[in-house]
Formats: sequence, C-alpha cells, structure tokens
Amino acid sequence: MSTLKSAILCWLLTILFVIMPFGVAAAAQPVTELPFAIQSKAALLMDYETGTVLYEKNAHEKRPMASITKIMTLLLAMEAIEDGRLKLDDPVHVSEYAASMGGSTVFLAPGETFPVSTILESIIVASANDGSVALAEKIYGSHELFVQKMNERAQQLGMKNTHFVNCTGLPAENHYTTAYDVALMSRELLKHPLFFKWSTIWLDYMRDGQTMLVNTNKLIRFYEGCDGVKTGYTEEAGHCISATAKRGNLRLIAVILGAPTSQVRFSEASKLLDYGFANYESVRVVKKGQIVQNEVPVTGGKTSKIMGLAADNLSLLLSKGDSKEFTKDVQISAPLRAPINQGQKIGVLTVKRDGKEVGKVDIVAGESVEVAGVFDYFSRIFNNWLKRSTNGKNR
Repeated sequence: MSTLKSAILCWLLTILFVIMPFGVAAAAQPVTELPFAIQSKAALLMDYETGTVLYEKNAHEKRPMASITKIMTLLLAMEAIEDGRLKLDDPVHVSEYAASMGGSTVFLAPGETFPVSTILESIIVASANDGSVALAEKIYGSHELFVQKMNERAQQLGMKNTHFVNCTGLPAENHYTTAYDVALMSRELLKHPLFFKWSTIWLDYMRDGQTMLVNTNKLIRFYEGCDGVKTGYTEEAGHCISATAKRGNLRLIAVILGAPTSQVRFSEASKLLDYGFANYESVRVVKKGQIVQNEVPVTGGKTSKIMGLAADNLSLLLSKGDSKEFTKDVQISAPLRAPINQGQKIGVLTVKRDGKEVGKVDIVAGESVEVAGVFDYFSRIFNNWLKRSTNGKNR
C-alpha cells in the first residue's frame, strides 16, 4: 500500500513539475509608506524583471484609466506584428468611425491611408484616439472585436480588475482598471523592443511636416533613463501615467492614477522611480537562451547529448547593501528520452540565498532530437569502433 501511495505521489509531483510555469522572483518586500506623500488616488512601483511590487497605494482599487487604455491597444498591435499578422508597411485605411473620435487626435480624415508605422507613432507619441480606432479596425476588422480581444488578453495577463469598453480610453461606463493591472500590461508591452522605436521620440511630424506630434510623456525628456510608457487624462480619471525608466540592470515601472494635476502625476511618478533606484538593485543570474547545462544525456535519439538553456531571464531584486551571494541548483528531468522538441522543458534552475529559494527558471532543450532508427544505431556503433581503432593505432 505504501508503495502505491509513493508511486501516486511521484506521479503528481511529476505532473506539477511539467505544468507549473517558472519565472523570476525577488528577495525584496513591498512597502506601503514612503518618506514623501502621494496625493494621487492610486499608485504603484514595480520591478520590471521580477514583477515585484515595491510600493502600492490603493493598487487594486478600480478606477477610470483614460488613455492608459492604449497600452493594451499597443500590446495587441505589437503581438500582431510579432505573429506576422501585421506589417509596419501595411496600409491603414481611415474609416468614418475612426475619424469621428474626439479628444486627442491627429485629425485623421475618412478615406486617408497611412502605413501601420505612422499610425503606431501617432498613438505612442501623440496618444491619437483616431489612430487607435483605425489600427484596431485594421487588426481585427472591427472596433468591437478588437475590444473583445483586449479583454481576453487582460484575463490572460491576470488583470482581474480591468474591463475595456473601447481602445482609446474616452469616457465610457464600465471602463476601468487598477494601478496593479496597469503595471501588468505595461510590463508585457515593454517585452517588445519595437515599442521603444517610437516611445522615446519627443517631437516628430506626419503628413510631410503638416501635423506635429509631441510626446505626451514629459518624463522621456526630463527624467534620466525614462523611455515609455503612456499618459492619460479625462475629467473622470484625472491625470494618469504609467512610466518606465532603466538605469544599469534595473528597470522600474511607476503607475499614477487620479492625480489632481498633470504636474503632480509627473512629479509623483518621478519620486517613485527615484525611491526605487535609490533603494534597490537588480542582479542578473542568467539571461534567456544562456547555456545552463552542457551535454545533457539523451537516450534513444539520433543525438546523444543536448544543451540545456535558460527559458527566460532570471534576476534577483535586492535592497542596496544586501549580499549578492547566491547558489544555483540545476535539476534535469532524467532520463531524457527522444523525441525531444527544441524549447521543450527539461529541467529547472533554482536560485537560493541563505538557504532560501528566491527564484527559479525553466531549463529548455537547445535543439530537437529525433528518435534514432536502426541505421543510426549501426552508424553509431561503427563510428565508435572506428574511433577506438584509430586511438589504438596512435598508441
């Protein structure tokens, strides 16, 4: 009976090992009080690499989000480009509906056509509502279906307190988010390097110089290391911003919702970033794609050994002054048996500090391995014989 129980336990642990996603973790703990006051209704400071919340104020309180909405709009666009469903030179035709948008616009007219790259810039730099709808219609055929996809993606990201009604952030009933959810979608958007092509532009033009685009995020010009993400304002939402900055290995995300003035949102976002950079540092343990384990044995395959690679970046977030010493433990699912697909999970790298687990990342196969056939076995036997024969003659 005990043997049966042990077998069942091992089976369950194996299933958990296979299905549980491992990512980065951190050693630092969040705080709820700072040496300065935060006037805004909600605020949050997050470490980009680990997703660790370093400060929060009403972080899960549902609030209107204004043009912060466009972070999700841009995320879906970046993912469509990455998937090959959208190209930067694809034409975007402006519909009557897109052209009818109010608020911040680039004055798109019905029937006008621009490449995707120009529309993206108008959204990222100038927060164009008309450009957002035109792009949404381009990607999914209708604004309504695009918004449905926004909500689906929000759920996938764990944004439990967010609901989108449009892709612009213009005032609408049942359109809300939280500071924490904004940080989640900001973090996901920042995984796309293409976003930074436009996010750091301060001033540009479209229509051959006829339309000026000025970045709504003043921090990209006035805060060291700031290179995104998005601002927003409506009377209902107040002044909002999700801002990111990177110094050295540390990238932070600061979210401000419901600030009383534009200056306050920029000031408080800056203060949160200052606090983060002054008190924390990020230590890189391993980079995505880095070799973690050489010559992992494989049985029954055309190749007998493969490399184990890190499936993602793994960093430790430490309070400044803390020890940077840590240990790494590599565990491979042995024995590995062909067939194996490139990128398939084959193990886990665990990081510990002072005997306590502080982070882990999956180890994946660096190449595919097909099942060996009869000819492969004979070829291997022959090559081994030939190698031994040659070594014998050289003695």
